[in-house]
Parts: sequence; structure tokens; C-alpha cells
Amino acid sequence: MAKKDKKDKKEKEQTNSGTDVKTVLRWSYVVGILVASIAGAIGFKNDVLSIVLAVIGLLAGLFYFDSADLMNFGLRYLIVVAAASSLNVLPVVGAYITGFFTAFAAFLGPVVLGMVIMYFWNKYFGNT
Repeated sequence: MAKKDKKDKKEKEQTNSGTDVKTVLRWSYVVGILVASIAGAIGFKNDVLSIVLAVIGLLAGLFYFDSADLMNFGLRYLIVVAAASSLNVLPVVGAYITGFFTAFAAFLGPVVLGMVIMYFWNKYFGNT
């Protein structure tokens, strides 16, 4: 009985640590979307912020999202890019909305890249 309890405890610790990483990646993804979108809407540009957001997006794409959902996520990314390029014609708010969607699309780019990397990794090197 004691061996089984130790084994169950070890499995729970592994499950909890995996959940913690997923939770951190989920929240970093959400914060990254918010920061990128708000910075884009107000026109704030910073190279360090761009690099940090790109790294967060790449990590989220590699380790948080399911690479099997690449087609649906890629289609959503293309729709956001199309919306970003077409909303500038709106009077008064067009520049803000365009900045919002452009920054949102710029954040999603590394996420999609991470998903593509994981898709091909799982397809050719991993167990799917």
C-alpha cells in the first residue's frame, strides 16, 4: 500500500507542475494580447516590448496550444490580418482600430509560427 501511495503522490505532483506551466503560459498569452493590442491602439512602439511579446507568443505557440488545431488557428490569424488591413478607412476611429488589430496580428504571428514548428515536429519526429 505504501508504494502505491508514493506513486500516486508523485503522479499528482507531476500533474500539478504541468498544470502550473500551462496556467503560466495561458496567462502570459492573455496578458500579451492585451499589452500588444493596447500599445497598438495608442500607437506606442518599443523594440524591447516587441521582442518580449514575440518570445511570449512563440513560447505559447510551442507549449500551450495544440498543434493539431493549426488550420483553424491559422485561418483566424488570416482573418485578423485582413481586418487589420481594411479598417483604416473608418473615419475618426480607423487609426486606433487599425493599430489595435495590427498589433494583435503581430502578436499572433509568433504564436502561429510556434504552432507550425510543433506541428512539423510532432509529424516527423514525435509521437502523434
